[in-house]
Amino acid sequence: MGSHVFDQAIALTAVSPNLYKGATSEAFANMVGPFGGVTAAILLNAALQHPERLGDPVSLTVNFAGPVADGEFEVEATPLRTNRSTQHWLLLQKQNGELVTSATAFFATRRETQSAQQLSAPVAPAATTLQRLDINIRNWFKQYDFRFVHGIPLQPRLASQPHDTETLLWVRDYPERQLDFASLTALGDVFAPRIFMLRDSFTPAGTVSMTHYFHAVGEELSNVGSGFLLGRALASRLHNNYADQIAHLWSEDGVLLLSSTQSVYFK
Repeated sequence: MGSHVFDQAIALTAVSPNLYKGATSEAFANMVGPFGGVTAAILLNAALQHPERLGDPVSLTVNFAGPVADGEFEVEATPLRTNRSTQHWLLLQKQNGELVTSATAFFATRRETQSAQQLSAPVAPAATTLQRLDINIRNWFKQYDFRFVHGIPLQPRLASQPHDTETLLWVRDYPERQLDFASLTALGDVFAPRIFMLRDSFTPAGTVSMTHYFHAVGEELSNVGSGFLLGRALASRLHNNYADQIAHLWSEDGVLLLSSTQSVYFK
């Protein structure tokens, strides 16, 4: 197990074929249960360390069925079908025999083909020119280095800023950590619920379902090292207790690494 707090949080121990045990981390505590990004990373990690794994993750869909209680849990990681270059997974997190989180993942052996990036990174000042914002809303915020360009949740906005749901920020693990698929998974969920951007007070809210699309390959993650990622998130519509969230993460040199969509509940 790595010494970094994130590696400790996602650590799993194999107890039988397709079955792992883990435990929640106080460092990543959220409003109710753990930070969803670290839960998603735990589920992906079960497939990443599985002896039958083929290739790298291309997509991951996580459904947060119920609150994860503090303490131990089990993760069932089942390769549903493995073809020559693709693999489909079912990932189930349980506590006391009850399902709390489910996920499906698609892995593949990727080959070089025509490549084109259609979505460019937004214009933003360099991360090093911005101050780290120490957010103490919940424990998990402390585990990241946030450098906001605009759209700070639960903060008064300048009169010149539009009243919308967009956030643009630089972010990386804190302390610094080499980027990999597990940490990229968690980083894709660091954006607060978009309803926070429209209200001046705290609102009970939480992700119900989240899908990540991994554009990056292993070499691109290695090239990022422990550098910052530029993240942008916004909602298309908030209506009748639910909203979407669309997010993207780029490397410092403008390579799109991850796209994400969410369905978020709010009161």
